[in-house]
Amino acid sequence: MRKLAAELIGTFWLVLGGCGSAVLAAAFPEVGIGLLGVSLAFGLTVVTMAYAIGHISGCHLNPAVSVGLWVGGRFQASHLLPYIVAQVLGGLLAGAVLYLIATGKAGFDPLAGFAANGYAEHSPGGYSLQAALVTEVVLTALFLFIIMGATDSRAPSGLAPLAIGLTLALIHLISIPVTNTSVNPARSLGVAVFAAPWALQQLWLFWVAPLAGAVVGALLYRAVAR
Repeated sequence: MRKLAAELIGTFWLVLGGCGSAVLAAAFPEVGIGLLGVSLAFGLTVVTMAYAIGHISGCHLNPAVSVGLWVGGRFQASHLLPYIVAQVLGGLLAGAVLYLIATGKAGFDPLAGFAANGYAEHSPGGYSLQAALVTEVVLTALFLFIIMGATDSRAPSGLAPLAIGLTLALIHLISIPVTNTSVNPARSLGVAVFAAPWALQQLWLFWVAPLAGAVVGALLYRAVAR
């Protein structure tokens, strides 16, 4: 239960910090943080929580990471479903808190996007379903590859949180224009339920693609590291 509580709190922080920066601060008048700031915010949530709960739960914060680590032989199958449930609940709680904060401003319209992930007409840059699918699969695969490498017993100790957090920031710099960046089903679901109906209709992609990418990345690292 301590591990599950840590995963819930950690995922809550990731979604609140990352999506909160996008909803509340990205385009704030005159001092908006923009794409660079939102990307950095997502990376910082992982760095900070990795140091806070990495020794408790491993700091997955992401169903795709849990699945990838299981495929990579780093995580027990019996823990997989409880971890995913805790992560999803953390994401939903963060989405609810963010909704309460954001709607405290007169005129705020969650139907305008609410940091939801999308493709085609709902892609920030108008990218197609195919482009979104490739982006999410490839970037999640590389994310898992780097996670497994940074946490390998042969890697420099103590630096894994920085490597993983910087990787997530870089992933957002690449893919916010394409899908608003998921690589994390819990992050996608956490805000989709509070956004326009299209967000839930397109949510399938942001579960299927990250999970598939995680499997590919874990298998690739196992092949290289062996």
